[in-house]
Amino acid sequence: MEISALHRLFLQAKSISTDSRKVESNSIYFALSGERFNGNEFALEALRKGADYAVVDLISLKDASRCIFVNDVLKTLQELGTYHRNYCKATVISLTGSNGKTTTKELISRVISRKYRTTATLGNLNNHIGIPLSLLNIKEDTEFAVIEMGANHQNEIEFLCELAQPDFGCITNFGKAHLEGFGGVQGVVKGKSELYQHLMSNSKTIFYNSQDPIQVAALIQYDHSISFGNKQEDTYQTSILESNTSVKIQFQDTKINTSLYGAYNATNCMIAASIGSYFDVPIQDIKNAIESYKPNNNRSELRQIGPHMLVLDAYNANPSSMEVAIKHFSELSHSSLKNKIVVLGDMFELGETAAKEHQAIVAQLKLSKINRVILIGALFHNTQHSFESYPDFEAFKQKNSPFKSDPSLILIKGSRGMALERVLPLLG
Repeated sequence: MEISALHRLFLQAKSISTDSRKVESNSIYFALSGERFNGNEFALEALRKGADYAVVDLISLKDASRCIFVNDVLKTLQELGTYHRNYCKATVISLTGSNGKTTTKELISRVISRKYRTTATLGNLNNHIGIPLSLLNIKEDTEFAVIEMGANHQNEIEFLCELAQPDFGCITNFGKAHLEGFGGVQGVVKGKSELYQHLMSNSKTIFYNSQDPIQVAALIQYDHSISFGNKQEDTYQTSILESNTSVKIQFQDTKINTSLYGAYNATNCMIAASIGSYFDVPIQDIKNAIESYKPNNNRSELRQIGPHMLVLDAYNANPSSMEVAIKHFSELSHSSLKNKIVVLGDMFELGETAAKEHQAIVAQLKLSKINRVILIGALFHNTQHSFESYPDFEAFKQKNSPFKSDPSLILIKGSRGMALERVLPLLG
């Protein structure tokens, strides 16, 4: 079936699904397959549950009723997403970076939606499957789509750009994330910069942080660029006013008080404010959108649990984000909570640099103004240090159930696989 014909069926459908357990009536089921599953095996079940059609690539289903046979289901989903992106004509803003992508995506979406009909990447579905699904979520009357792009190896961002075909873009930062797949820090810079290369080759507009020398070097003499920072020549003047607990920034002549923790979140707010201002969102609407944003899903959340003030940043971690989180937490002051505790979990996807990067974090901790350090995970446990350490979460739980401490400021951070939000029940 031609993509144009499949698109006509898509426009008539209520939704699409890649999970036969969540199929709705009047939907199209895409039988995606992976290393541990084959969606074709559930195609007939999806049809029985109410799907109008199932897109399959198993030859035995080629002539089955209401099955649309294609050579590759995933490729078809991707082609359909791009076809629909162009059909709807929405302006696409794409972003990537080592840290802060999802928060920045949410902030941009909230700011832009104050004036325009806007959609954005669903949750953190920012890969070769999630982006087509997000593109298919664009409606015919959508004016802006904010598309987040994640990657862990070279050429991935380039491919995602071909799918989303962005009109505008930005990179939050370059850091030590997914070093194993990218092949080191320079590999991260090269891989993330594929967004800039795509935009530049198509004469599209780039928003960038003039305080980031890597971004400045990449965009020298590129005419279609919009900068923010504290330099006189910047398009938008921005600065950090305060970052002790929640971040406060100055954007042009307006002060914005956020609910975001950590100075590293200031750049995310500045990106959103700059994009909003460029598209003529009133400054008061920009201010209200950013100030009303409340972080969730274990991303830089400030919580009061019992006597403790908690910084829950357990969604993910890499050496760059861990370093700035510890630095900021070490410098944090609170009028009534003098005791500071960090609970840190292993950082994953670092390849052969894993031991070195974990030892570097330990070295930073030795110089920090933190009263108690708790390390959880085999990688931290095998570093050279004198801190409290546990090879896994269960070992920590056995020794700390419930967690005993004076009223404290507590930072919890680790990679997603560590699931350190499990510490929370022990704090009550």
